[in-house]
Amino acid sequence: MAKIVVEVMLKPEILDPQGQAVGSALPRLGFTFATSVRQGKRFEIEMVGDPSESQMADIQKAAETLLSNPVIETYVVKVEK
Repeated sequence: MAKIVVEVMLKPEILDPQGQAVGSALPRLGFTFATSVRQGKRFEIEMVGDPSESQMADIQKAAETLLSNPVIETYVVKVEK
């Protein structure tokens, strides 16, 4: 079984109010390790066997058209076993 992971993040030039809110809350809760926070999405797609080139192309297309908004977001597709 393979797990395909699609990680979606806002482009760096796009404001991230949710990430900023988390970044502001961390020091108030005693966590001082972060200089900034960006919030994103993670999709895990499980499939039987290793994905073929055709299936990976379909996953890339789904990431571009359904899982992300390419105007304001970037995405990375990875295969985990």
